[in-house]
Amino acid sequence: MANKHTIVLMQTSQNRSTRTFMDYSSVTQAMDGICGLYERKLKELNPATRNITYDIADLYNFIDGLADMSALVYVFQSLFFVHPFLFEHYHLSYVIFHVYSVMC
Repeated sequence: MANKHTIVLMQTSQNRSTRTFMDYSSVTQAMDGICGLYERKLKELNPATRNITYDIADLYNFIDGLADMSALVYVFQSLFFVHPFLFEHYHLSYVIFHVYSVMC
């Protein structure tokens, strides 16, 4: 999954105005970005705490608490296809699996 352009689609609440995306050069960078998003949220919630620790279950709970999250991963098929460049869509379970593989 290295060097596959990845776009993470996210909605933080049921309000459609919270929809956003994050753009990365690889799946690994995207998963690091999701971890960073959670770490920034922890710092926001605990501004006086100098060192914040968490485990994979905490991160999973954060992701599960979002209204929606998925990933689009770039796939090059072949020049013989009408559209040789496309993104494959992966749902939350894919994101959770890859976040775990990056953290461990």
